[in-house]
Amino acid sequence: MGEAEADRCGPGAAEQASACTVREALDRVGGKWAIGILIAASAGPIRFTELERRVEGISRRMLTLTLRNLERDGLLDRHVHPTVPPKVEYTATPMARELYESLVALTSWAERHREAISEARAAYDSAHGRPPA
Repeated sequence: MGEAEADRCGPGAAEQASACTVREALDRVGGKWAIGILIAASAGPIRFTELERRVEGISRRMLTLTLRNLERDGLLDRHVHPTVPPKVEYTATPMARELYESLVALTSWAERHREAISEARAAYDSAHGRPPA
């Protein structure tokens, strides 16, 4: 584990490298944009512009950064076709495809409970004197 990674994971992280890696992996796949990207890429090769259309609200910069991080973690493969202009496709790795059903289940759960979560937040904010979001 490099010095920067040890700093991110806290004091004594060198001794806790595996716990740190697990936490970082969960942070990565649970990130704001990663779930949508991984679900889209699990269906087969997908181009950058198609991902940009499918992942609502993501900027080009954030899509690029998230793709690089998912590739770094072994969740996406990037293939550049030697054409002009270059055609770049992303594909979920076997490790990411194994995660697919869990991501779909998590997304479905969030959709099913979206209204209840909004109501709970409003009730909490009201009870604690917080302005509505």
